[in-house]
Amino acid sequence: MSDIPSGAATGAARRDRRTGLAEPLQRLFPALTSAVVFGLLLGMIIVAFAPGRTGPGHLAAGAAAPAGKAGPFDIELGDLYVKPSSINVPKGATVELRVHNAGKMDHSLELDGTGGKMLKPGESETVTWGPITSSVKAWCTVAGHKDAGMVLDILVEGSTADAGAAPAGEGADNSAKIDFAAAPASDWKPYDPAVTPAPGGTRHDVTLSVEEKEQEVAPGVTQLRWTFNGQVPGPTLRGRVGDLFTVTLVNNGTMAHSIDFHASKVAPNVEMRTIKPGEKLTYQFKADYAGIFYYHCGTDPMLHHIANGMYGALIVDPPNLGAVDREIILEQAELYLGPKGEPGDLKKMHAEKADAVVFNGFVNQYVHRPVTVDKGERVRVWVLNAGINEISSFHVIGTIFDTVYKEGNYLLRPDAGRGGGQALDLMPAQGGFVEFTLDRDGTYPFVTHKMSSAHKGAIGLFQVGAGQ
Repeated sequence: MSDIPSGAATGAARRDRRTGLAEPLQRLFPALTSAVVFGLLLGMIIVAFAPGRTGPGHLAAGAAAPAGKAGPFDIELGDLYVKPSSINVPKGATVELRVHNAGKMDHSLELDGTGGKMLKPGESETVTWGPITSSVKAWCTVAGHKDAGMVLDILVEGSTADAGAAPAGEGADNSAKIDFAAAPASDWKPYDPAVTPAPGGTRHDVTLSVEEKEQEVAPGVTQLRWTFNGQVPGPTLRGRVGDLFTVTLVNNGTMAHSIDFHASKVAPNVEMRTIKPGEKLTYQFKADYAGIFYYHCGTDPMLHHIANGMYGALIVDPPNLGAVDREIILEQAELYLGPKGEPGDLKKMHAEKADAVVFNGFVNQYVHRPVTVDKGERVRVWVLNAGINEISSFHVIGTIFDTVYKEGNYLLRPDAGRGGGQALDLMPAQGGFVEFTLDRDGTYPFVTHKMSSAHKGAIGLFQVGAGQ
């Protein structure tokens, strides 16, 4: 038997292996010290085992040797799903996936949300991940698609890790917070609620550009808004019964979008189809019915696109619409905040957990900048409930409506019966108008009379005269 202790023998063997690897490098670069050479070798080893799209990524420190190859697995990406939604693999296996986009939108499948390729409809790719030593997730990185369900669970057999659990830090609420007592900056300007009369002529050519912009939604709180023409709500369009609208939608965003006009009777798969970034679509329809109609993006997940700001109104005047002194529009909608500067939170939207309810896109904006009205003026307020989830019960404190119009029909008009209205009730996607006068100087609040929503920002003020 050797007199050399087993531990020493092992150490000697390791030194021999290191010397054998180092000698070729020292012959090429005689000036290098042994320490530098060994450092280079260590760097080469680290690079060889660094995480990558096709390399042996996700190998935990101290992990067992790779268990070989698992797969190939055929993975289908659709609108909005991953099939199958989970696969089982041995611990330490290198996983091969054949990914195919069978949907109508661009999708990706990225391990831990990084390092993937965006696949156009009909495209495929083969990816290799591993060795996989604990249960992990892969998902589509298009905004909203992960929360809509486009997730693949890669479950390691025998692993105690729960792939269904949120990754570290993901469970924390890092969404932006609203201070409802805060005031906007002195140079802040509210959304102009004024509505102009229907333009002359019977043909209306409109261009709506999709733009993704970071915007303030409450004092000091910004979100990445998906907009029509850079504003939320989108431009208010107007015409008369029988008018022809030709709308050109231009997608200047970074993801797929579309538009749906509730005032139209068209084939949705033609006029309302989703278009990719850089594309245009021409959408033509005749306005056959009167009312205030919703328009919005219809691309899946639809509630994500709408709640992120992609909505607006088209007013089609009822025949013989009476004259008024002032017209405004108020579009009620909800805010579901994501982190500051990012899009809204789709999970909150599904759960109907709104952070705020607003008129025309900003918390309490007409409290900060009241809408001025002259005493005795006849006022018409068009109201659209842009949703996505909450009801609206529009009410002006201190007056009575003598005219109420809802969903294409007059519910109340001035007559000898002297009936009066107090609220216009609207479900999501419904609209109408009310008419009234404010007969004395003062401040007249307007709200949705679902008071929890009013306390979340759906309140404003009419200011008559100097107030009291």
